[in-house]
Amino acid sequence: MAQFNKFFKPTKSKNTLWILTKTYLQTSLFWIIFLIILPFGIRFIEAEYFGFAFSPQKVIGTLLFIGFSLLALYSAFLMSSIGKGTPLPTDCAVKLVKSGTYKVWRNPMAVSGIGQGISIGIYFGSTFVVLYAISGAILWHILVRPLEEKDLLERFGEEYLKYKNETKNWIPNFKRNK
Repeated sequence: MAQFNKFFKPTKSKNTLWILTKTYLQTSLFWIIFLIILPFGIRFIEAEYFGFAFSPQKVIGTLLFIGFSLLALYSAFLMSSIGKGTPLPTDCAVKLVKSGTYKVWRNPMAVSGIGQGISIGIYFGSTFVVLYAISGAILWHILVRPLEEKDLLERFGEEYLKYKNETKNWIPNFKRNK
């Protein structure tokens, strides 16, 4: 059995309902911090000097936010029900999830989180909130993704390597059959 580094520990829970409950509690906490508190703090600092406005921005921001939120919730459901774990590295999935939204992106929850942040920036016309979301994507890609992928390769070997080669991080792949 592969050695897990100190950041990635598969869940020990066997109860899918408990895993789902933990997943949605974690998701709620993440949303409160990263999609409410931080963006509002950024908007407060930004004031109105760097904002932007266009006619349908509230509608576009709202629709994008709803779409990315549904993507996040469904992806979290798949991680919990199929992967038998949560999105947190300290309680991660014990099975590799390659179906549903994971067939389209390797990490649809990262895609959805960044999309939600950009949606909030669009809704409020906040340049700094959009930049905050893009910065989050860059930091995740450079700092978190390599650690996560190393762990997945150690745990799932060839299965993960094949999946990684077939599925992109940020660019959706709607043509993949398996």
